[in-house]
Amino acid sequence: MEKEKISNNELKALGINAVEVLVNFSRVANGLLKHNVMNKPEILANLEALIDDPMPYTLKKGGKFKNLAEDVIDLRKEGKFVKQERSNFKLKEEIVDFPVWGLEQIEVGALSQMRTAVQLPIAVAGALMPDAHQGYGLPIGGVLATTANTIIPFAVGVDIACRICLSIFDLPAETLDTETDKLKNLLVDHTYFGMGCTTKSYFDSSLFDSKTWGETKIIRSLKDKAYAQLGTSGTGNHFVEWGELTLGEGALNDIPAGKYLALLSHSGSRGFGGAIANHYSRIAMTKTKLPGEAKHLAWLDLDKDEGQEYWIAMNLAGEYASANHHEIHNKIARALGLRPIMMIENHHNFAWKEQLADGTEVMVHRKGTTPAGEGVLGIIPGSMSAPGFLVRGKGHTPSINSASHGAGRAMSRSAAFKTLDRAVVAADLVDKRITLLGSDLDEASMAYKNIHTVMAAQHDLVDVLAKFEPRIVRMADAREKPEDQGSCSTK
Repeated sequence: MEKEKISNNELKALGINAVEVLVNFSRVANGLLKHNVMNKPEILANLEALIDDPMPYTLKKGGKFKNLAEDVIDLRKEGKFVKQERSNFKLKEEIVDFPVWGLEQIEVGALSQMRTAVQLPIAVAGALMPDAHQGYGLPIGGVLATTANTIIPFAVGVDIACRICLSIFDLPAETLDTETDKLKNLLVDHTYFGMGCTTKSYFDSSLFDSKTWGETKIIRSLKDKAYAQLGTSGTGNHFVEWGELTLGEGALNDIPAGKYLALLSHSGSRGFGGAIANHYSRIAMTKTKLPGEAKHLAWLDLDKDEGQEYWIAMNLAGEYASANHHEIHNKIARALGLRPIMMIENHHNFAWKEQLADGTEVMVHRKGTTPAGEGVLGIIPGSMSAPGFLVRGKGHTPSINSASHGAGRAMSRSAAFKTLDRAVVAADLVDKRITLLGSDLDEASMAYKNIHTVMAAQHDLVDVLAKFEPRIVRMADAREKPEDQGSCSTK
């Protein structure tokens, strides 16, 4: 049986035409393939990324593509090997409309990204939520329905299946004042934050008995990492917090109106989801050539192997993200000595097979948006000192059954550090009786849009059932690099 090779024609398709360059690329690519260092799609994806921007590859000591990257830079200094823009697919020429909620508070960059997204040849419908702001490819707060057999990794996001989970306890909200130290210690003892953080004990690790962990090479390679990070949270806007839940009359079956102690968390699929996103985004951009402004919206075909592989991995990341939250909530509930009377959760940064109102089968990408089909429960948090809301979806057709997933950033992290006053932020926390563990200025409430304005802008999308007011908030240490940028920005 003939061994798999990367042909010169495949390399030429990346824009490599000069003979001496072609020889070097072929030697490196087929060497990696021969020794099973990477598979063929991954090698081609890396070569494509290298040609787009060789600099990052020169920075990695001992990197497999370092010498090629340096060669490309040297050739370009001599005016050689100038990369030509290529595209197999063109955007729709006609201006495609899409509904926007909260238009007055959405930046131009997010509107521009959404306009590009709905002009994709596979786009069927789109919508922009009031918390929207600029991201990579699809804006955060963007909803995009594409043809049923296509999926866009960057429209799902880097933190696949980032999730919100709420546990309601049959304890009065006053517990936050009478048992403050106890509740604070429960967060300190049972939550773990950081890009590389791991845990050593588990409440329930049965997810790892699933045969899906053996489905593909990349999933198998990430299983141990995923297991070690089960029950941990990321950095940036990820949090676990105690708060006061004010529940309206008849809002939830079997739970009387009143004020309850509640636990709220926000995090996703950790390093596992990030690695899956990066791997298949590169493959998509190799397989699907688009004009420069749309290149991050490259899609995979579900009728082909790489599309099916991503679909399997994405759905596993969704199960894993849910298991992460359950670990956190179950450990804390056990230490508290009381099971919650109800747990509610929803995720964003995901793609769902759905039908539009006219029966058209589509793939709905919700990047930083909450599913809000008719009767569907969801949670929309605010910020570390602003309330969040338990909501029920109205199934609004123009929004593609979606709502915002939070307040949305009003300023960048760098702008927050430059403009916000620590004394003012501290005073705001004191005024609202909030104990903060970790975090920094870039997550201050003032760095986000006004959650009340955001909620008012989407009154036709969701009904508010309850208000959650944070009181004891734990986030990653200030020194931790935020890992949510460009993917998910709830808090």
